[in-house]
Amino acid sequence: MDEIDNELELKDKNAYSENDIEVLEGLEAVRVRPGMYIGSTGAQGLHHLVYEIVDNSIDEAMAGRCSRIIVTINSDNSITVEDNGAGIPCGIHKTAGIPTVEVVHTILHAGGKFGGNGYAVSGGLHGVGASVVNALSTFLEVEVKRDGKIHYQRYERGKTVTPLLIKGDTEETGTTTHFKPDPEIFEETVFDYGTLLHRLREMAFLNKGVRIILRDNRGELESEEELYYEGGIVSYVEYLNNSFDSAEEGYDDDGKPLKKRVFSPAKPIYFCGEKEAGFAEVAMQYQSGYDEKVYSYANNINTREGGTHLVGFKNAITKVINAYARKYNFLKENDKNFTGEDVREGLTAVISVKLHNPQFEGQTKEKLGNSEIKPLVESIIIDKLTEHFEENPEDARVIIEKCAIAARAREQANKAREQTRRKGALESTSLPGKLADCSEKDPSLCEIYIVEGDSAGGSAKVGRNREIQAILPLWGKMLNVEKSRADKVFSNDKLLPVIQALGAGVGNDEFDVNKLRYHKIVIMADADVDGSHIRMLLMTFFFRYMRPLIENGYLYLAQPPLYKISKGKESVYAFDDKELDVKFAETGWNRNDKLVSIARFKGLGEMNPEELWATTMNPETRTFLRVTIENAESASKTFSELMGESVEPRREYIHANAKFVQNLDI
Repeated sequence: MDEIDNELELKDKNAYSENDIEVLEGLEAVRVRPGMYIGSTGAQGLHHLVYEIVDNSIDEAMAGRCSRIIVTINSDNSITVEDNGAGIPCGIHKTAGIPTVEVVHTILHAGGKFGGNGYAVSGGLHGVGASVVNALSTFLEVEVKRDGKIHYQRYERGKTVTPLLIKGDTEETGTTTHFKPDPEIFEETVFDYGTLLHRLREMAFLNKGVRIILRDNRGELESEEELYYEGGIVSYVEYLNNSFDSAEEGYDDDGKPLKKRVFSPAKPIYFCGEKEAGFAEVAMQYQSGYDEKVYSYANNINTREGGTHLVGFKNAITKVINAYARKYNFLKENDKNFTGEDVREGLTAVISVKLHNPQFEGQTKEKLGNSEIKPLVESIIIDKLTEHFEENPEDARVIIEKCAIAARAREQANKAREQTRRKGALESTSLPGKLADCSEKDPSLCEIYIVEGDSAGGSAKVGRNREIQAILPLWGKMLNVEKSRADKVFSNDKLLPVIQALGAGVGNDEFDVNKLRYHKIVIMADADVDGSHIRMLLMTFFFRYMRPLIENGYLYLAQPPLYKISKGKESVYAFDDKELDVKFAETGWNRNDKLVSIARFKGLGEMNPEELWATTMNPETRTFLRVTIENAESASKTFSELMGESVEPRREYIHANAKFVQNLDI
């Protein structure tokens, strides 16, 4: 058999010739390999189409030619982006021989960002934005107000279907793009309002003075939000920190006066500077929590993997704080310097640089590589932050004291981790006593259910598939890591079994996703308020201490049913009130029939092993929700709002979302 396989393989290699090389002309390459240009054909790629068009309008704003951008989700899930910029040039292109607006939309790597005087700073550098959106849409219409005329052209799946038309006269300028994603390309074509809102809000923060309006015209979902921030990235930091004045601090869950969420100073510190390498601005503020929220941007692009600008910021802030602490004797002669981790605990900061020729690593543009930006950011921070500390010694004192507390906590956390490790609790061979492990050793095939309570854990152990499904029961009150430092986490008897079972370490500096013993980590809690709280506590822990686990798509939420409907020996299950109505309609059963019983499960422990397997654990019939992170900033802000010390943001969240609550236990 091996000989036959090898022979076939050899023939295949020999068959490869010049006739197998295809040349894809125009935008065909984009349609054949869309992932190369927009990342994916899922939800992320779908929304990326909008960002590409909006980025062009933002580039107009950075060039000083645009002050308003309107993004509309139309009733048919098409998108309209309108700006009041200069408008795409419509004259005949000197080399292509067709209108320039047509060149922009039908030829890859054609744009005004490669050279010349059109754009000094730009986020769209590869000249693929408008043409890629055009290629991946069933249709795209562009209307340009320029040179006193309204120009119009239509394309379908990347091909021009009308000549450039003059629709009328105008004294205005600007570009309006209307497109609809192609269902032949995308797995889904329904836009998410929240996803678009987050990105557009981010763009408004990064470009102060630009007014961005998002409209949703889809039936009952119609809504509109205007995004305008004169404070720019200072407003962004305040937004991330949920800052509020001391007069409105309110009270905590126990009725005690609420601690200020913002630690020091009351308003974010802001620096900016410009040199030949480009322009850089930084806004920073400490808050009373422990998590670090530092976000970096280059030409409005979120550099999630950091880069030279972020390295420059981190180096400089650590250097300035240590130098000031030494100068004014906060650090004694024999004291160790604060580490970068110490000085960034509880820090919220936004670093935004704008430069002429940014060098990003890869088309995803998630890491900045320009070496000249590091010294630019460093010099600005060192000069301006040192000056701020000298002029505001109280700010410096409070910040340094917070760094000192963080340093002591770090040492305690290291001791707690080492003590736990010496006991063997963090070794890969150490497994928690209550873990019922599976027999399969390939992590990609293994699942672990983290189950609320011993009763439900017992049912799950009996009902599971022992080959691939492991069960870890948890009991007692779970630690809220949002309100706790790392030393508490490493020694917590409720979280330690989770760390042990997963076998990949804990903490951003130690967790190794490649060592995970299971590639499906399933939180299985009751379908009630207490169960929701447990799910949130565990998700907060995973987000803060094992984030790659979520980023790689390994975390799931089980969806146990809320109802069991029985008639005679036949039973069906419903996950919520809406599905309960659907099940009655599907079965044709009468809700008022005395032979219909409806049982509402109060907890997983009420299900026998067979029911738990059939409804929640059987891969053939179960429903899971995968936990994903669309954007780390939004997720971090949400966890801080819901699980942090401050009650005011939590109260605001509850008030805003109370109308969406279902299945509330009273």
